[in-house]
Formats: sequence, structure tokens, C-alpha cells
Amino acid sequence: MRRLRNVKIVATLGPSSSDYESIKALFVAGADVFRLNMSHGTHDEHRARHAIIRKLEAEFSRPIAILADLQGPKLRVGTFAAGAADLEEGDAFRFDLDDVPGTNHRARLPHPEIFAALESGSELLVNDGKIRMRVEDCGSDYANCTITVGGTISDRKGVNVPDVVLPVAALSDKDRKDLEFACEMGVDWLALSFVQRPEDVTEARDLAKGRAAILSKIEKPSAVRSFDDILAVSDGIMVARGDLGVELPVQAVPPIQKQLIRKCRAAAKPVIVATQMLESMIESPMPTRAEVSDVATAIYEGADAVMLSAESAAGRYPVEAVETMNNVAISVEKDTIYREIIEASRNADRQTVADGIVAAAREIAETTDIAAICAYTQSGATVALTARERPRVPIIALSPIDATLRRVTLTWGVHAVHCGELERFKQAVVNAARAARDFGFADETQQIIVTAGVPFNVQGTTNILRVAPCDERLIYRTDPE
Repeated sequence: MRRLRNVKIVATLGPSSSDYESIKALFVAGADVFRLNMSHGTHDEHRARHAIIRKLEAEFSRPIAILADLQGPKLRVGTFAAGAADLEEGDAFRFDLDDVPGTNHRARLPHPEIFAALESGSELLVNDGKIRMRVEDCGSDYANCTITVGGTISDRKGVNVPDVVLPVAALSDKDRKDLEFACEMGVDWLALSFVQRPEDVTEARDLAKGRAAILSKIEKPSAVRSFDDILAVSDGIMVARGDLGVELPVQAVPPIQKQLIRKCRAAAKPVIVATQMLESMIESPMPTRAEVSDVATAIYEGADAVMLSAESAAGRYPVEAVETMNNVAISVEKDTIYREIIEASRNADRQTVADGIVAAAREIAETTDIAAICAYTQSGATVALTARERPRVPIIALSPIDATLRRVTLTWGVHAVHCGELERFKQAVVNAARAARDFGFADETQQIIVTAGVPFNVQGTTNILRVAPCDERLIYRTDPE
């Protein structure tokens, strides 16, 4: 099954999409990657969905990536004597550690790590920023605040502290258990929540032990400030606009999104744009015009993937949401302005032989009649470098390693194909030509580009570029062994 677009679609699974038929419908509609949200559902439910995805993978002979999204630590207020309390702007309010039901003047905040990080003038946000407070004075077990934006506060609402780096690990005890479960089950990507510093990512990487790639969710101002360092130790990035929009002014999010996408592309690492992309389709079969524009903007900016959350996990129209995203992507990529933007934003710092090989492949594909670029890869690095160039022709990733093929399905423009280990270069060319023909990217009259490395089957050796015919008779007649 060949997609008619380059950007990828990530669909979250949940109550609306948990059986074989519904997950298959999402895949057929255009989902390339499936997200398992570890904040919801049991391990048994996630295991069952994982098994269905692998069944579909075998049925369609197409690698499918599975992303397990870890919940991260949750910072919440305690309970209230009446279940809720109305807070008025200008009133005083106190947070402390006392295990006593709250009132409209105080509440329990069972997180001493927050008090340890606060200082006079810090801002506290409650219930996704609907209630805002300014810290007047604080200590190791309390914070006296002034309410700057009032509202109704109720039991166990979330708390955000946008101004400081909290002494809180990105992995809770639940996350550690979920990470091990997901890795043992065989997911391809781990999405890490509550990332504040690069050390949060390296901790998760140490626990994953190479069993899954690490994708850092950028959802806090501290992560934006440390983004270059976080990107350097991550395999991919998710721009989680919803949480960013709570802790930052909403008008700051669009330029940050654009900046992060460009940095990810320059680093040849995939980036997902997520959160509320087609939110209205949870209840409506049609998106709003603004939502369509939001999806289109992410694609114009060069994102590798766009993501559906509740729309596909718990909405009434999960398949329609994927179809909408698919249709928007196809429409955008047909626009000549899209290609102008993508090529104008090409800013790779090429320093290696592999960088030069993939840049040459893109140049040749643009100046001659080339049907596809076929890249042999062990780790996925060459494919990522090829995708960074954003060529005008499809990218076919060929590898004997299923884990590699699954991971690169998240990357822009990549169609992943399993092949055996290579022994001769002629074999590599023949396999590439067959893949291009079998999946409808070329016919016998066309040419492809093949990139590979000698010695074969060794990571990091890309050093060959060959323009080859798709007609095997010509390959055997003209190619060296």
C-alpha cells in the first residue's frame, strides 16, 4: 500500500479504536504510526492493541511503527471540603502540605519539590492555566499567593509552574514500569513527558537499553530553553502545543513550533506536531476551517508527522479524522508553494561522506528522470539524512532489520521495505529495483538512485551512489558484481 503523501500521520488508539476492524480502518485511511497512551488503559489492553498492529503489519507487508507515550509525573492539588471552591481575583490563597481538605483560602499541594523550587514572584497555574496565582512568599512547606485570575478550583486539578525548573524526575515509578513493559512488548518509539533537561532523556535512554528510540515531548518552557541540548540526546521530538500553551503565552507557541521543526530537520531527526489538531472532530464529522489550517501549517513548515489524540482514541469519528488529515496533507503537498518553502528552508550542515551522498542523490533526482531514491540502511541514519534533503521523489528504505524499518516509518517521505542482508552490490541494485516496481514507484522504463555502504551490513558506511535502471535485464548486463 503506497501513500500519496510524504508527511506521516500518528493516530492514538483508545476506546474508539481498540479492535482489529477499527485499527485496520485507521491504517487503511492513512495512519502510519499508532500511539499507545500509557496515561490511559491497562497493560493488557495495550498488549492486545500491539498484537493487532503487528497482525496488520504482516497482512499488508508494510512496517508499522508503535509509539508508547509515557504519562510523566502529575502535579495536582489535594481535595476540597466541598469538592470545589470559588476563588476571586485579588484574594489571598495558601498552598501547604497539611493533609486537610481545602477551602477558598487554602489547599493541600502534596509536592514538597514544588515548594523547594518556588521563589517570590513565581507563578502557579491551576487547571490548565484557568486559575493563576502569584507567589508572595514561600518556604519548604508552604506558599502564600495572590490570585491573579480567579475561577473554580476542585479536587485534584493539575498544577503547572512555568517559571522554574522543578527538581522532579521526568520518569515516575509508573513510567518506569510502563517503559519496561513497552520495551519488552516491542514498541518502536518511547515518548517522554515532562522533559526539562537533557539528563531526563539520557535517563530514559539508559533504561530503554536500545530497545526503542526516544522521542522527547517539548511541553515546558525549560525544555524550549534547553532545546538544542535535548535534541542532541533525543532520537525525535514531539511539539506538544497544548501544554506549551498553558505555561507560555499562546502567541509564543506558533513561532516556537516553527523554530523547533527547523532545528529537528537540520539535525535529521523526526518531529511530530501534536495536540488539538482536529479537536472538534471528537464530536463532529467535519473539522473547523481553523483546524484544517493548523494541520496545513505544520505540513508547510516541514513537520515529519502530524498527530491525532482524542480524535482517534475517544472521538465519534476516528476514521474520518484520519481521512481528513490525509486529504489535507495530499492537498498541501500538491501546492507549488509547499515545495518552495521546503526547499528554501533546507539548511543542513553537511560534514560527512553520507551527507554528501544523500545531497548528491537529491540533486541528481531533481535534474534527471529519477523515479525514487532507494537507501540501504542498518540504523536508519542514512534514511534520515536523505529525508532531511526533502527530495522531490519518494524515499524507499531497505533494511534486513525490522526494528529499523519500523522506526523510520515516522520519517518524512519514507516507504520502508524489508530485504535480506547484502553480499554483492548487484544484489542491492536488483532488490532496490524490485521494491520500486512492486510498490508502484517505478516501472521497467524508469531509473532509480541506489545508496549503500561497503562493507555491506555495517552501520555508518554509506559511500556508494548508483543511478540504475529498473529493468533487471539491464542491471545484470551492465552492473559490476
